[in-house]
Amino acid sequence: MTGWQLPPMTPDTASAVDPYRFPGATAVDDRPRPTVPEPVDYLLAAPDPDRRVPVPLEPADRRRLDLHAALTTAGIAPLPGDLAAIEALCTLDDTTHAALQRWITRTA
Repeated sequence: MTGWQLPPMTPDTASAVDPYRFPGATAVDDRPRPTVPEPVDYLLAAPDPDRRVPVPLEPADRRRLDLHAALTTAGIAPLPGDLAAIEALCTLDDTTHAALQRWITRTA
């Protein structure tokens, strides 16, 4: 390089479209852009309980869902390694599981 050089003046440079230095000049970004419709968020209707498929849950599956709900309500996020412990707790009887849920929800 042989010294200080002026940068090339292109329409993309800020000095080329400075409205105070060049009154009436418009920037490339000032051109009207094609309008894109905004995405619309549609609310889903509540599920109809009469149209549900009657699939009974196994007791261990029901206990697992109840335990996850109790942990979530208490603000305790199970870690991926905790899933084996949750599976083991779900195999316990309903009385033990009720006590476990009571302990979790009392700490919340």
